[in-house]
Amino acid sequence: MAKLVYGMMQSLDGYVAGPDGGPSLPMPDDELHRHFNDQVRGVVGCLYGRRIYEMMRYWDVDQPGQDDIGNDFAAAWRATPKWVVSHTLKAVGPNATLVNNDLGEFVQTLKADYDGEIDVAGPELAGCLTQLGLIDEYRLYLQPVVLGGGKPYFAAARPPLRLVAHDRIGEHAIRLTYVPS
Repeated sequence: MAKLVYGMMQSLDGYVAGPDGGPSLPMPDDELHRHFNDQVRGVVGCLYGRRIYEMMRYWDVDQPGQDDIGNDFAAAWRATPKWVVSHTLKAVGPNATLVNNDLGEFVQTLKADYDGEIDVAGPELAGCLTQLGLIDEYRLYLQPVVLGGGKPYFAAARPPLRLVAHDRIGEHAIRLTYVPS
């Protein structure tokens, strides 16, 4: 059975994006970027909300001037199956499946059909999955910035959590790993 893991970078005050909704966290340093490369390579798939999926589509094509670490991430991301939850999109890109039916039923089937980790990205999607009791682990990658507002990591109420791990990744990031208690 697969484990659903919600993990995203966030500011010290809990935001994944600044007040204008755009990217406002620092770019990951090389070590953190390699960590994410390995993580994407190790998951059985990624479950995305529409907005984060549209942002991640950047990696669908080769980017001029991209360094080796970025090219490695692009290759891993392209090879990973993606499920995109959206009621507004009509189609998704390569190696992606559009999900617009019963989210809880779909995710329960997904978890039953796969072994390993399924990465979840997008605060609203994670909030819905949390309310359904389907998130198995939360990974908060804290960056040393304070945004003062914006899009929060936790978009909805969350269950009580229990810290199971903490580690430093790269120069500036701390990963906190929690499970529902």
